[in-house]
Amino acid sequence: MIKKTLYFGNPAYLSLRKEQLVIKLPEVESNDSLPETFKRQAEITQPIEDIGVIVLDNKRITLTSGLLEALLENSCAVITCNSQSMPVGLFLPLCGNTTQNERFRKQLDASLPLKKQLWQQTIKAKINNQASVLSQYTGAETKCMRIWADNIKSGDSDNVEARAAAYYWKNLFPKIDGFIRDRNGVPPNNLLNYGYAILRAVVARSLVISGLLPTLGIHHHNRYNAYCLADDIMEPYRPYVDELVWSLVSTYGKTPELNKELKTKLLSIPTLEVRIEGKRSPLMVAVGQTTASLYKCFSGELRKIAYPER
Repeated sequence: MIKKTLYFGNPAYLSLRKEQLVIKLPEVESNDSLPETFKRQAEITQPIEDIGVIVLDNKRITLTSGLLEALLENSCAVITCNSQSMPVGLFLPLCGNTTQNERFRKQLDASLPLKKQLWQQTIKAKINNQASVLSQYTGAETKCMRIWADNIKSGDSDNVEARAAAYYWKNLFPKIDGFIRDRNGVPPNNLLNYGYAILRAVVARSLVISGLLPTLGIHHHNRYNAYCLADDIMEPYRPYVDELVWSLVSTYGKTPELNKELKTKLLSIPTLEVRIEGKRSPLMVAVGQTTASLYKCFSGELRKIAYPER
């Protein structure tokens, strides 16, 4: 079953009652002009087991410790946002699998040649998915990208990823003056940043559920980054976010503001339809297949990560 993504952009009091998330709105409760029956009906509940991601985007949101414990026990990712409404924090459970220690050891013992081969697979899948997005939405020539993808060496020692990225971003938004892919760049970088943050949380959550350390990457190794492995594994999924952002730019214009309407659209990322191993499934489910296959690569049961294909 696909888990729900809940977004809170207004003041709220969130608590736990009988394995249910209880949502109360203080602005409703404190409004004396409203009838008591309406106030009681304003209380909303959601089963904890149905929630996969929660986004907290208001300074006046209160969570009880009991609720936070229940969310983490059910492998829910909790995202906190800053004053600019951009995700800045991520809560994940410390233990998400019954054979945690064994799985950690398999991951820690992975050889450098294996990690290089896995990174080669990752970048090949990413570039092929980028090429599919570019071809479908812009009509740009992508034969070069397919050739680059087929010729990636172990560990991407020639840094084909960067060459493909430069070509991809140059052609994906050619009508937007001054656009380059940069966190602090012109729109729609703001939408891309938000979308990638949601995707990162989904991937990190699935890694924990699969009993893996999100910190220990197969390629990324910044010592200040707590989610290096999530940043590795999300790479082939990024083009799905790019595709969604491209459609939003087409609908809302070249310089879209990251308002609540567009956030709602971006929060649909976990439910985007992707094709993995020939079958269509929601992105969140597919990511679970990917992280499960990654563990099997570490354990020697598989030689290839199950990545989506566009």
